[in-house]
Amino acid sequence: MFWPLSPRFIVRELAPKVPLLPYTQPLCMATTSNAVSTSSELSRELGVSHAAAVVVGTIIGSGIFLVPAEMMQAVGSAKLVYLAWLVGGLLSFFGALTYAELGAMKPQAGGEYVYVRDAYGPLLAFLYGWTWFVIAKPASIATVVTGLVRILGTFSVFSFFSTVIVSKPFPIAWGQIIAIAAAILISFLNYLGIKKAGEFQLVFTLLKIGIILAIVFVCFSGIGDVTGRGWLNFAGSFSGAKGGMAGFMAALVAALWAYDGWNDLNMVAGEVKQPGRSIPIALVAGVAIVGALYVLMNAGVQYVLPASAIAASPRPASDAVAMVMGRMGAGIVSAGMALSMLVTLNGTIMSGARVPFAVARDGYFFHALAKVHPRFHTPSVAIVVQAALSILLLLLGANFRQLFSLAIFAEWLFYMIAGSTIFVFRWRDPQAERPFRMPGYPIVPALFVTVAAALLCYTFWGDLPYSWYGLLVILSGTPVFLAFASLRHRSTKANL
Repeated sequence: MFWPLSPRFIVRELAPKVPLLPYTQPLCMATTSNAVSTSSELSRELGVSHAAAVVVGTIIGSGIFLVPAEMMQAVGSAKLVYLAWLVGGLLSFFGALTYAELGAMKPQAGGEYVYVRDAYGPLLAFLYGWTWFVIAKPASIATVVTGLVRILGTFSVFSFFSTVIVSKPFPIAWGQIIAIAAAILISFLNYLGIKKAGEFQLVFTLLKIGIILAIVFVCFSGIGDVTGRGWLNFAGSFSGAKGGMAGFMAALVAALWAYDGWNDLNMVAGEVKQPGRSIPIALVAGVAIVGALYVLMNAGVQYVLPASAIAASPRPASDAVAMVMGRMGAGIVSAGMALSMLVTLNGTIMSGARVPFAVARDGYFFHALAKVHPRFHTPSVAIVVQAALSILLLLLGANFRQLFSLAIFAEWLFYMIAGSTIFVFRWRDPQAERPFRMPGYPIVPALFVTVAAALLCYTFWGDLPYSWYGLLVILSGTPVFLAFASLRHRSTKANL
């Protein structure tokens, strides 16, 4: 007999007991005998173009418009800024290759949760899902919509966003209401079906790419050489930079932050058509497209602005276009940033809801979160609860930014853990069906995991208080897991 919290029970529940499954397994079918059963399933409606749009559209947020200043402040020269972009892009590409094999092999809802579960057992996988569901995704959604409102607030027509309309029990401004409305609107779009959300992602990602290319064209146009220096700016430097290895690491972290989001596709892998083919193509092509756009955008900004101006500007891309086209140009860039963040919001909401859905399907979380809408074939309850948590953070005002800082440490921790599972699967079941076998194994995934570990240490020591809080938040999921594991075990015995 296993008592709920006895050592034998804990050992039984923590053992990695979920078998390796081929990618042809029926969508979201339970991998354990006591998982939650439902009459409806998620449907595979995302084509390769939609999948690529999830990668590109989710990655490109506001980062490319803002981080050139932070990177220049860190390294002080255009050459080193480009080196940071290239290294960050290469590391992201290595991660995409690793996740391409994992996603093609295990195309189930939840992505990283599934890999960690099957490699290291349900406890570590639950802690991943717990962290993402409780903090990381709601805080990410709140951050994106708040940034969207701030960008819109730069237009005079939206100046009322800062007006407080409710003062008790805590102040609520129009900007918060608009942010909440944006989160609800995109959540509702995802509630109505993955195909609708995917079409939205594809159309507006293409528009986003068009805006970025237009900005690059304007910067490199004949009018763009407003400083009389043009290409000479690429040889310039900023004397007040941090410099050294510490400066380059800061620039690299900024670049990786701008590249972040490519892993979101794996979370919706259970709804991708022909996943063995589509997921690798979307990840590899998507990260490559983003890398090319980032390099072009950075080059356009540096062509117009010298290094010192980039370092001093809070919005380098906006300032560069404004020098060419005046205030209208700055407005175009702001509109492009707002559109970019809206597309990122859609990808974030789409991917985030699939993690608690997968955890609940395994019986380790509230059963309602595993519900699939009978008509729309979406994880409807998970989407609604995720939206509710995001709205709660938005109502709390600035507090969610602290929660988001806590999640930074967790993000790199689980990147490292999820990436390392490829070694477990290759060693444990070398004959398993692998629709895509990544090139460069084992060197490429080893480099990715090693760099993720290095950046984990860097972010941990760089923000020690929040890193410790983040670790405590992750570990706080352990008693929650044990409680649900006990209920799961008793439910299984009752059904025998």
